[in-house]
Amino acid sequence: MDSVNKVGYLPNSVKVKVHSIETFSKLWAKKYVQKVRETENSWKGNTQGLEAITAQRLLDSIRSITIQSWSKTETFLSQEVRRQGINYRLIDPWEITKDTYRIYEKVLLAYGNRVMPQRLAVFIAPDLGYIRQKYTAIDPRVLGFVSMQFHYTGQLLLKLLPVSDQATVGTYFKVIDDHLYIPLQRLYESAANCDRNSSILQILAKLLPINSEIARKIVARASELNPNYRCYSGTLSESKIKSSSLRDVEMFQIYLCLCVLEQSIAPIQQELFPLCVMIYPTLKVRWELVRQMIHLIGLELRERLEPKQAALFMPYFQALWQMFSPDVFPDSLDFQEMGHSA
Repeated sequence: MDSVNKVGYLPNSVKVKVHSIETFSKLWAKKYVQKVRETENSWKGNTQGLEAITAQRLLDSIRSITIQSWSKTETFLSQEVRRQGINYRLIDPWEITKDTYRIYEKVLLAYGNRVMPQRLAVFIAPDLGYIRQKYTAIDPRVLGFVSMQFHYTGQLLLKLLPVSDQATVGTYFKVIDDHLYIPLQRLYESAANCDRNSSILQILAKLLPINSEIARKIVARASELNPNYRCYSGTLSESKIKSSSLRDVEMFQIYLCLCVLEQSIAPIQQELFPLCVMIYPTLKVRWELVRQMIHLIGLELRERLEPKQAALFMPYFQALWQMFSPDVFPDSLDFQEMGHSA
């Protein structure tokens, strides 16, 4: 009997949990529909089977690309191992590279078979959730190496493609980035443990579909306020920086949602904060810019939620703000960096 039929024989409590996980994973996956529509013309312009040819070309390159990616990751974060006091034995390059290969192989096969990104997001979420769980259990900071390895692999693979194909394939790779940086699978599972009529689930159902919309608004505002700001890879208005910024704003929102679901600040304390402390200075991201982002998230929550709903977030939002406060990180954007608009 196949797995679909077996669901009919599950106990009611398990059925509810499965349904809840599927509901919220599909809700998040709908975010990709708009992006897919934006690149639909490139799909229509392709002849039947061209995706399979493109996928095979990238599949043939994965092994060498993952090796190159690890070299870049290690070079980029090697100083952080010493600065953060991370036990280097906890970072297994072979295991990380193997996981990278396996996930990108699945994603490229899905692309070659014309599986749409929103469907891919549903069926690959458990794999990426397991990878996050595996490495955060060792040391949450190890996830920084894993995320950078996956990120560089995606970048190097895209460089093998003509510009006309990069946007479409990049939509598939964004599914990987989102589920590695953002604790989506943990969010789904925490939601599944809530009562189906819970007010928290109602808030989540309201916020998830507009998570990207909120991120776009915040990133646009930050870019407007800081026109001359430069991080490691460029200015806030450059496409690759904008893409990373959008992901980070979405990530902070999801961590706040997770704290509300679990009624604990632990997800931010144990995962988000250590990762930011390790990666942001390396990327030359100033803490004042992070505080600006957090402030704008708070404004959006208050604007889009009813007062009682927003109140559920405020203890965790205030804790997040304090963790990144000037008392902890006393840098600031100077007047020139703020573009005379502060």
